[in-house]
Amino acid sequence: MKKLLALTLVLCLFALPVLAEPAVDAFTSASVNNFYGKIEGDELMNAINSYTGFYAVATVNPDGTPNLAFFIYGCVKEGETYYLQLGLSPNQTTANIDNGSEVVAMYAQLPAEGATYPTSGARLSLKKVTDEELLAKLLVNAPQGYQPMYYEITAVNPIG
Repeated sequence: MKKLLALTLVLCLFALPVLAEPAVDAFTSASVNNFYGKIEGDELMNAINSYTGFYAVATVNPDGTPNLAFFIYGCVKEGETYYLQLGLSPNQTTANIDNGSEVVAMYAQLPAEGATYPTSGARLSLKKVTDEELLAKLLVNAPQGYQPMYYEITAVNPIG
């Protein structure tokens, strides 16, 4: 009887990882069905730099809650890679960035004529640029006296 109980206990312990919920990547799994369009490449860069549309940047607060900031950003291209140019005054978003938070952005084009909401844009996965040589090249595009942060756009997904 003791052997049967021990065997049952061991089998239950082996089954625990199977029953555990898998880790969820909220950025790529927010919308598993894409009902809206995606723009990317030069088209996305030009749309972002037109300063029309809806812009947002998300970080994670120290307590794990989301932080969503609305501000307009720019996009530059170096070689074949696109970079988001973020200019922020010190606030909770910059504090989160300084603390190593993941940073994601969203750009949605203005609604097409006759539409009531955006149907095309991009959710952008970002990686902070730390290479000094690359930063020097990117800063050439910044207005005089402006010291933005640069993030490489590592993935582009539809807005939803």
